[in-house]
Amino acid sequence: MGRYSHLTIEEREDVMCLRRQGKGVSEIAREIHRDKSTVSRELARNSCAASTARPWYRASTAQRRYEARREACRRPRLLDDPERLELVREHVLEGRWSPEQLEGRIRLERPDLAVSDTTIYRAIGSGALDRCVGGRRASARLRRGGRRRKRRDGSELRGKIKVSHELSERPAEAGARSRVGDWEGDTVAGRAGGACLVTMVDRMSGYLAGRKSPSKRKGDVRGAMVESMRGHAVETVTLDRGKEFAEHALFTEAVGAECYFCPPHHPWDRGTNENTNGLLRQYFPKGCDLDAVSDEEVERVYDELNRRPRKRLGYLTPYEVYRSASLHLL
Repeated sequence: MGRYSHLTIEEREDVMCLRRQGKGVSEIAREIHRDKSTVSRELARNSCAASTARPWYRASTAQRRYEARREACRRPRLLDDPERLELVREHVLEGRWSPEQLEGRIRLERPDLAVSDTTIYRAIGSGALDRCVGGRRASARLRRGGRRRKRRDGSELRGKIKVSHELSERPAEAGARSRVGDWEGDTVAGRAGGACLVTMVDRMSGYLAGRKSPSKRKGDVRGAMVESMRGHAVETVTLDRGKEFAEHALFTEAVGAECYFCPPHHPWDRGTNENTNGLLRQYFPKGCDLDAVSDEEVERVYDELNRRPRKRLGYLTPYEVYRSASLHLL
């Protein structure tokens, strides 16, 4: 038995023309190569009442009725639910969470509103959520702006500094992420020659500490790092070999923790920090003037990232893991 297919608009136009010629159901069915029960059902469902004994049939009206019935009988989409849609709007489109982060956090706090990241990505990709951001592209609110990840080859042009410890010398506890206090450090550049952000990320929790530095000069960066670590437990600090970290010995003297340096061109050895810097770029794109950004705004963004759920933490937030606290985010 062949698979049933619905009448097309062209077939409905043929039915309309043949009907107006006075043809019966069987004749129409032979002409359009359809079963007569299909034609009979079509005329019964979609003909319009008339003053004459014989109802009249119009193809455009029949097509509209067919489409309305199809829409009415389809299974409701998860994001038709206003509460789910509001969570996506608030946390993904406005709060800059990834769809996966929202999916995981919903499982923790609101399992009754479960929705998969695939469903959210599909809705964003289809344009269905553009209305939630004033008609603009919702995909532009994603971390990569809806673009696919590209592979790039190239060398990092860095100056050479004298390092105190190679990464291979770092304590095993730091590599295992088994304790709070093992940090990865880096900078996020703004406009050339201007201010930059110092980012210090705890390896175990992903907690982000740091502040704005007036420049990328080694003295300014070292000062910002020292201030960033005040009030925090510091066991080790892992850095790359950028010249901005040339005063690492003075930093060690100030905070009492040794610095360990990754091999050249090994950003994956500071993967937690690199990922966090990528999240920061959602707020501060490359080339932006960080001199025009207040310290209060930088602090607000850092706090927002610390309260964003992470997959590797079981969709807890860095704040919750680092502070051993619980938040209610949804």
